[in-house]
Amino acid sequence: MPQILPAHDPQAINLAAEALRRGELIVMPTDTVYGVAAWPWEDAFVSRLYEAKGRPEEKAIPLLVGSAAQLGQVTQAMPAGAQRLAQHFWPGPLTLVVPKHPSLPPAVSPYPTVGVRMPNHPDALALLRLTGPLAVTSANRSGHPPARTAAEAAAQLGDAVAIILDAGTAP
Repeated sequence: MPQILPAHDPQAINLAAEALRRGELIVMPTDTVYGVAAWPWEDAFVSRLYEAKGRPEEKAIPLLVGSAAQLGQVTQAMPAGAQRLAQHFWPGPLTLVVPKHPSLPPAVSPYPTVGVRMPNHPDALALLRLTGPLAVTSANRSGHPPARTAAEAAAQLGDAVAIILDAGTAP
């Protein structure tokens, strides 16, 4: 079973970041539901996310960012309209579809675009500011309800994840 650690603990955030860089999956809180995260710069790491969820590979994985400064890592051309929306609604639960940066592997998105958002959750932002952008989708098996607690995420994803950052019940 995964380690369940308090999301507000800086040491837990560091352990989660190290696990991600090694290619392990982690579960993190967001402003909507718990998300399962992978290091987005390696196809094999993102493929583990698809496998853990039982998610079809033609469904792209959104990216979460910890600041507007990280957008240059996920897109080379942020459309003006998307910039205005991000300035107004981020951090928050708005996902913008933007042209995908060529450095992102195909496993993140097999399309020329990628979804990106900045969550409004202090623990998620702390992790993202440490790691940079992450590939994150709801922490559940495909077709099942999203996890709203660390225990629900552990029950659905089990040993597929190394660490769960527990921030209580998701909003």
